[in-house]
Amino acid sequence: MSGRPVKRSLTLKGHRTSVSLEDEFWQAFREIAKKKNMPINALAAAIDFERDPEVGLASAIRVFILNWYQSK
Repeated sequence: MSGRPVKRSLTLKGHRTSVSLEDEFWQAFREIAKKKNMPINALAAAIDFERDPEVGLASAIRVFILNWYQSK
């Protein structure tokens, strides 16, 4: 576990954007998308739509992942 964020590209509303998350978060994010039977871009778009504009997308994704696993 390096703890260093890994930058990956996502497509939200037809536009490419980069999100930096630690590899463990990327793995969890992909796992959740698979369990929800959603493409990762669609899940990211849903999180983006719901987030407070003051909160960055990467932070919103991390909190979403945390909430997902805490509710299980």
